[in-house]
Amino acid sequence: MTIIYEKKDQIAYITLNRPQAHNALDPETIVRLINAWEDFRDDDEMRCAIVTGSGDKTFCAGADLNTLIPLFTGAKTPESDAEKRVQADPMIAQKALLRDLDIFKPIIAGINGQAIAGGLELLYSTDIRIAAEGARFGLQEVKWGIFPMGGSTVKLPRQIPHARAMELLLTGELIDAEEALALGLINRVVPRDQVLEECERLARIIVKNGPLAVTAVKKAVLSNIGLSLAEGLAREVELAVPVFMSQDAQEGPRAFKEKRTPRFQGK
Repeated sequence: MTIIYEKKDQIAYITLNRPQAHNALDPETIVRLINAWEDFRDDDEMRCAIVTGSGDKTFCAGADLNTLIPLFTGAKTPESDAEKRVQADPMIAQKALLRDLDIFKPIIAGINGQAIAGGLELLYSTDIRIAAEGARFGLQEVKWGIFPMGGSTVKLPRQIPHARAMELLLTGELIDAEEALALGLINRVVPRDQVLEECERLARIIVKNGPLAVTAVKKAVLSNIGLSLAEGLAREVELAVPVFMSQDAQEGPRAFKEKRTPRFQGK
C-alpha cells in the first residue's frame, strides 16, 4: 500500500509509504492520498490528522517525475486506473497536496526526513509541524526547469519572510531543520524517534477541545488571509457566533464550573 491510513482515538494517521522511492507521489499514491484526506474531512469522529512518511530518510520527495511528467506530457500511455485519472486531470496532484482541497480540521505534520518540492508544499496546508533532527527542506523545481505549482509562490512568502522565501524558490537549495525552525516554517525539532510521539501528544490535546470551536478557528484564520482588517473582523464574528450558540459552548463553561473534563459532542 502506497498510503497507510489508520484511525485511532479520533486521530487519523496518514503515512506516505514508498520509502524505497523517497515517498514520492506516483499516480496510485496521489489517488490514495486524496481518498484519505476526503475520508478524514468527512468523518465526524475524526478531529485531528497526523501525516508522516515511512522510513527514516524522507518525509516526501514530491512528485515522482518518472511517472507523472510523462503522463502530463503525453509521453506515457496510462496503464492503471490511477494513471488514467491523473492524465485526465493534471491538477489532481494539487488536490493531494491540499492546494485545491479545503480541510478545516487540524493537521499535524511529522516530518521524519527530507521534505522537498511537493513534500514541502504539502506542509503549507498543515497547521503544526514537527521535524526530526537532520530533516531538510527545499524547492528544487527550478533546478530541473519546472515550476513549483503546489502553492509555493503564493503560500511560502506568506509563511516565512519574503527574502528567504525567494532564496528558496530561486536557488533550489536546501535548508536544515534548525534553519527552518528559525524561519518559523516548523514548530520544533526533536530526535527522529520522538517525532510521532510529539505529534500524538499535540493531537491528543487538540481532540479534547471543542471540535466546533477548533474548526471555526482554523477556518477563520484561513479565510481571513488577504482580507482587510475590517473584513477580517467581520468574518471572525460570522464564524464565532454559531460556535457560541452551540451546545458545546454551554458544556465547556459548565464543565469548568464543575471541575471536570468537558464532554463535547460537536453540536
